This record gives sequence, C-alpha cells and structure tokens, in this order.
Amino acid sequence: MKIVKTTTLVGTRIHQREDQWVTDRYRSVKADIAVVVIEADDGTTGIGEACAYGNPLQIADWVQWYAPSLIGREVDDLGIVPAPTGSALVHAVGSAHDFAVAGIDCALWDLRAKQAGLPVRRLLDERASAEVDVYASGGVRYDWRADPRTLIEDVVGYAADGYSAVKIRLGTYWGWDGVTPERFLRLFDEVRREAGPGLGLAVDGNSRLTRADALTVARGLEERGALWFEEPIAKDDLEGYVELNRSVGLRISGGESFTTLEQFRPWIERGAFDIVQPDAGVCGITELMKIGRVAERSGMELIPHSWHNGLMGMANAHAVAALPNASMLEECMVQGPLKWDSIVGGTPVKEGRIDLGDAPGFGVEIIDDLESRFPYVEGHYAVEVYRRDHAA
Repeated sequence: MKIVKTTTLVGTRIHQREDQWVTDRYRSVKADIAVVVIEADDGTTGIGEACAYGNPLQIADWVQWYAPSLIGREVDDLGIVPAPTGSALVHAVGSAHDFAVAGIDCALWDLRAKQAGLPVRRLLDERASAEVDVYASGGVRYDWRADPRTLIEDVVGYAADGYSAVKIRLGTYWGWDGVTPERFLRLFDEVRREAGPGLGLAVDGNSRLTRADALTVARGLEERGALWFEEPIAKDDLEGYVELNRSVGLRISGGESFTTLEQFRPWIERGAFDIVQPDAGVCGITELMKIGRVAERSGMELIPHSWHNGLMGMANAHAVAALPNASMLEECMVQGPLKWDSIVGGTPVKEGRIDLGDAPGFGVEIIDDLESRFPYVEGHYAVEVYRRDHAA
C-alpha cells in the first residue's frame, strides 16, 4: 500500500484555573495538540501525536514540507521516515522539526498496524503484554506562597482514583519565598503521611536545582524511599548527573528532550541515569525502541515521558508493552479535557492501568471535529510570572 496524503490537525484548549500548572517562574495558560494523519491508497489512515511544545503550526509546516518525500512511497518501507536531528534539547521553536518527525513516525506505525490487523505493540514485539501500569504525573498546582498543602490534596486524590504511583514537582520558584531543600523534604513528609505508605512517590526537578541542592534533596528522597528523582539539574550537565548518580542509591532519571540514540549514548555509557525517559511524541516510536533496547543491555529501565494528550499516551503505552525493561507510563493529570476528549470514547485508563486490547493500530481514533471543537489559539503555552521576593 502506498501513501497518498499527509495532513496535520492542530487544536487548543485554554486552561481553566484548576488545570493551570506552575513550575519555577512559569504558569501554563493553554494545552495544545498536533496530530499527524497519513492516508494510504486503500483508505486506511494512521494517526500520530507530536509533542506540541514545538509549536503546532511549525510542526504542521514541517509535515507539509516532508509530504512530497512520503507520498507515493510504500507504507511498510521503514526507510521513508525522516531522521530526528537532536535539536529538541529545550522545548522551543527549534524543536518543531524533530517533533514533526516523531508524529510522522507514530502515524506510520499506527497505519502499518491497522493494515496488518494487529495492535502496534505486537508489531513491535509479538510477545508484548496487553496491560500497562500508569502513574499519575501531577503535583504542579501548588504555590509556596499561597498554600503548599494543596499538593497533598492532589496526591491523595490521585491515590483515591486508583493510581499506585504519583510524581510531584518542586512548586513555584524557591527564591521568592526562601524555600530550601529541607523545607521541600518536610512537605514531602506531609504528603507521605497523608497519602499513606503504600503509594509510590517520585519527584521531578524540572532541571531547576544546583548540584549541591540536588544532592541534598536526592539524599533526603533516598532516605524516604522515593521511586526516583527526575532531571534535578540542567539537562545538559552530563558530569553533574554522573557525579549525582554515583553519590546516591536513589534512581536518577532523565532524557525526556533527547530525540536520538546518539544523544543518549554518553549518558548511558557513563551511568548518568538509572532510568531513561524518551517520549514517542518527541523522538518517535522507532527511535524510542532503539533507545529502550540499548538501555536494557546496560541494565537501565525505561519509563517514557508522556506529558500531552491521549493519543501520545497510547503510542508510549504500546512501546512500554513491547519493552521488557519498561515498567510504567506517565499520564499528565493537568492537561484538562483536551487530553481524552480528543479521543473517541474517552480515557482507557482504569484505576491506574490501561488494557491495550487487540484493536488494530494504537486502538484509538481522534474525534472527527477536533479542530472545530478545540480551535487552535496562537501563542506560547505558558507565561512567565514575576513576584517580589517575600522578604522584600
């Protein structure tokens, strides 16, 4: 079967206050979606969600630019997928190319699987499991100045919904309110007491901490039995990660912005991470599987980053199901209705698990009226917040 058409659907949902997430000096104001659609000459279509941080319209432009090299080619020709360049280290305009490539790659996997009458997971590995554990990724709505205990409410709520693990963040910019690693760890202790000992807790540092503060927090989290500490220091500080990982027994994770195996190589070889976190919407399923297999050979786990909408989550879920060293999937808890209302039938997550079933492809479809129901709104997904230091 040959490719006859490529398009990109884009959409936006302006956040209500309860869905706005905050980290450091930034507050989110909207959620975007970019879905690549590839049609074959038998009428079958494949869909793949690209990470919308690359700017949906620029993603669409790259997909259109690649269209002439895709149209007329055989669907099952793995060589037609453009290569990611490694340009997405930061979520910025320059990342649109690699995110578009990821969307194309995911759409082609969905299309191939539909034509084969198989779920994507079984094209990746015929022994792939059908169920995937999902952890709640949140803890981003609390404000150190207003009331940091709102973090506890969120975490307890996720546990009540059946999630067995939750990831939290560091809250608003620590410098505004004199927050220290010790104060954060005291809040972590409160969360643990209220949520109970059975809930797994991980922490995402969002690359915010100095090496010294990261070590203090990591040692504290290790003492408290945290699951892992994600990207505590700058994304490109390889030496810092190597040093930190050698200094603590707590698992250190990262790599959500890497789009190539070549980018991961030095981090894997030097033991900078215990857990690698590629994202199918950032690097594509093809590259994610390569990274996962090399990580397995090095004794590392894979837990993909997945911080957008339902289709991207399903692509990552199929990859997790097919990799023996992949244990669970991230679900963004503050994306708002766009996350699952963009999918026909809504969420497949039930009490912290997804049953992928045997439906062909990713097993889900995008709603027909995506662009009219969620019309695209230009502009960045977040705004920078300014506050005077509390002591000022």
